[in-house]
This record gives sequence, structure tokens and C-alpha cells, in this order.
Amino acid sequence: MLKKTFTFCLFIFISSQLTAQSIYQPYSYQFYQKLNSTVYSTKYRIHTAVKPYLVDDSLLVHAYDSLINLQVDTARKGWILKKLFDQHLFELKGNNYTFYADVLPDFQIGHDQSARTPTWLNTRGFQFGVTIGKNFSLYTSGYENQALFPEYVNNYISSSGIIPGQANKGRGRKISDWAYTSAIVSYTPSKYLNIAIAYDKNFIGDGYRSMLLSDVSANYTSLKLTGTLGNVKYMSMWSYMIDPLAPKLAPDRGTGDRHKWGAFQYLDWNINKRASIGLFQSILWPQSGQGGRRGFDMNYMNPIIFLRSIELANTTSPDKKHFGFNGKYKLLNNLSIYGQFLLSEFTAKEFFSNKGYWANKWGAQLGFRGFDAFGIKRLNYLAEYNLARPYTYAHFEEITSYSNYGQALAHPFGANFRELASIWNYSAGRFDFSGQGNYGRYGLDADGENYGKNIFAPYGTRQADYGNNIGQGISTSLYYLDGRISYLMNPKYNLRIELGGIYRNEKNAQMNHKTSLVILGLRSSFRNLYYDF
Repeated sequence: MLKKTFTFCLFIFISSQLTAQSIYQPYSYQFYQKLNSTVYSTKYRIHTAVKPYLVDDSLLVHAYDSLINLQVDTARKGWILKKLFDQHLFELKGNNYTFYADVLPDFQIGHDQSARTPTWLNTRGFQFGVTIGKNFSLYTSGYENQALFPEYVNNYISSSGIIPGQANKGRGRKISDWAYTSAIVSYTPSKYLNIAIAYDKNFIGDGYRSMLLSDVSANYTSLKLTGTLGNVKYMSMWSYMIDPLAPKLAPDRGTGDRHKWGAFQYLDWNINKRASIGLFQSILWPQSGQGGRRGFDMNYMNPIIFLRSIELANTTSPDKKHFGFNGKYKLLNNLSIYGQFLLSEFTAKEFFSNKGYWANKWGAQLGFRGFDAFGIKRLNYLAEYNLARPYTYAHFEEITSYSNYGQALAHPFGANFRELASIWNYSAGRFDFSGQGNYGRYGLDADGENYGKNIFAPYGTRQADYGNNIGQGISTSLYYLDGRISYLMNPKYNLRIELGGIYRNEKNAQMNHKTSLVILGLRSSFRNLYYDF
């Protein structure tokens, strides 16, 4: 027995030495799109859909290093100037390890012209990362925050009690105060397998939005296994999530926040240097419900995708499941087309009947993205169209809706919507220019009615079984424009001075809410926070 154990440990050690060093890079669209010229080039076959990336491929390492060391002056003199412009605040490098640590400020001041009120953000954060050998890495970050948000964000927080993408907050206080942390431990025992335990977010797709799994909601705990064999990558993840908005159980069964489990699988195949396809499955189930405490369902430990695909046609299953497709094709060296299709519960005989049956619930995405537009180096672009039918992502009870921490696990609009989005970005040295435009059309609920946008409303409260169409309810339009100019002071932790402007207009027959916001800030860190809803 001892000999077998020693042999196994020796095998793990030797195989780990064959693996390139894995560096965890937190997912941020603003940073990741600067990798477009490598990951979406027809010259290479790189798996692009599963994010965050572990930077362990030699091509990714080269692209990553060029960004993280952008215009770094190794000959600069003076400790303060080096730390301000070129280096981590604290870093150590040995033959078999690295360590870095940084302070992450995010200070913003602004003015909401429409509401005639000031806005501000006061965030003090930190990050540190460790690598040991070529197979182990650890990353963590944390933030302490106070903010006075624009009026439309305050309204959202007041109604839901949720800081978008970050934390739960008590209702009724105009100034928000909250903490936010992330952490991941990654181990790569061989070039074929990575094991990660994280309190973090995940994203599946090639677009700005994801109809399958996005990083809109707050962090959650997960165990993720990612295997790579040639041109095939397979991810299987089990997660533990919180729903502070779900109705509390009876006092004798606990009065705290409700919890649920999730199992997610994604299979990605790079067919050649131009085409890739992916298959997705997710299942959510409550830790406890009116029927009693359930706990983790060991049936879902099997990592094989479509293990319980028969449940797709069973609308009475206690578990929430989704199946999806993700694909991309590189039309040109600098232009890729991508798309997604998500299917929830459905009734086969009604699916093609065109009668608007409520249980035919699906979402879709179609877009294109690329780099070096019009022959201009480092001009990245994206345009996409997203839609979801009414009641998609909803379930017969709130706790098993496709959500985490009071927000959607897919699109921030929920369901019952159409959206057009486009993002452009240009970098010139350490100067960065970006512009974003969104147009959304959706149907809001009137008091006491459920037209299908709110994924937390049980679908048993639906308005009708037939005649359900996208945009039903109070027809509402959303216009959102965002422009930013920034100067990158230190690429190591994305420290930058940023000037931005936001215009938002949400209107229907009953309201016309406008926001015109100007923001100036000293910002840092790599993370996605969505306020374009």
C-alpha cells in the first residue's frame, strides 16, 4: 500500500512538472477583449468560451505578458515611481515560487445631471497572488465600499436590497455600505486536468452577455474540474449558492437565507482553427424547501453531460435545468461570428405550433466580434443581439429560479426581452478609449401581474397559457450609452485615471426615467460590474 501511494505521488509530481505555470486572471471584459488578436485569430486554436482563463497556454502567456507589462520601464529610478507606474506594491520571485500584493483603490466622484444629485464611490481594496511550482496558484481580493449611486441604481437597490453583482444590503439607506471578496485555489496535476476551488464568478460564451452562464450575480462557492485533451475541453462544476430574497422557511426549520446547489457542465470542441462548438447543461436544486431539508444530491456528482436530459420535458421536476449550445466561426482573421441557444422546459408538441405556449422557454444570442477594425491596430469591436422568451429562467418557486444572490445567472434583464449591444475599444500606448451602446425592449409587469420578465416570480402565476410573446406586458424601451477615456498608470493592477459619461433612458407609457452622469475616478482591479440594466 505504501509503495502504491509513493508511486502515485511520484506520478503526480512528474506530470505537474510538464505543465506550464498557470496564472489566474480575473475575468473583466475590458481586459479580456485586449486578447482578441490572439484568442480569435485564425492562426491559433484556443478555447475561448470558458472564463476566467487560466493563463497556461504559451500563446496566452505571451499575450498576457504584453498587457501586464505594457510600457513598463525597468530602468525607472525611485521606489515610489516604480510602485506607482511599473511594479506590484510588493512582490517576491524565487526559483519555484512567486508572490505579489497590491492595494486597489476605486475612488469616483460624479454628478447625476438629470436628478441634480452628486454620486460617489469610496472603495479600498487589496489583491494578492501566489504561485508554487508550475501547478499551484492562489489568488484573492477584497474590497470595503461606501457609495452614493445614481438614482436608477439606488431604486434597484431599494427594491431588491442587492448591490448589483456584489452583496446583500438592508433596504432604506440611501448611502450603501458593503464588503466584497473573491478567492480561488487552483491545482494542475497534469497538462490534462485543472482542479479549482473558488469563491468567484464564471462566464461561458464569446459575447459580452451570456445566455448560458454569466458573471452578473455575486460570487458563489464552487468546485470546478477542467479537462483538456487536444482540441476538446470539458468543464464540470458544482456550486453552492445563496438566495437572500427567497421566502424564509417556517421558524422551526430555520429563518436564515435560503441556499441551493448547482451542477454545470460544458463541453467545447475546437473543430479546426476557425470553428468551435460547445454543449452546456445546468441543474439547480434547493438545499431546503417546504418538503424538508434535502442537501447535496449525489446523483449530480456524475460529471457526464446530459446525464438527466429526460428531465427537459418534465415541467414538474423539482430541479431547475437548462441545456444550451455555444458556437463561433472565424469568418476572417480579425472577424468572428458567435452565438448561443438555451432551452429550458418545453412541450414538444407545442414547440413548433406558433401559439405562444408559456412552457416553450428559450433564449438566444447572435453576434460578431473582432480586432484591428478598418486596419487600425488595437481597435477591438463587438456587436450582438440577445433575446429570451417570457418565463425563461423562472421555476415553480423562487429558490430554484436560474439565479444567485438575488440576480440572474444569465442576462441581467431576466427574460421577456430583446437587446442590441455594441462595444468599441481603442488603445494607444497607455491611453484607452471605449464606447458602448445598448438598446433593450422588454415587457414590465403591472401590479399583481406576471408577464414573464421577473425570473423570481413563480411561473404558476403566469397570465395565460397561450399567446405569450416577447415584450408582452408594459412595453418598455431602454437606451444606454457609456463612453470612457482613461490613462493606465500601472498595468500590474490596472491602476488608471478615468473620465466617463453615461446616458440612460428607460421609458414606457407610464414613465420616462433619464440619467445623465459624468464620472471622474482613480480606479484599479480587474472585475466586471454591470450597471447597464
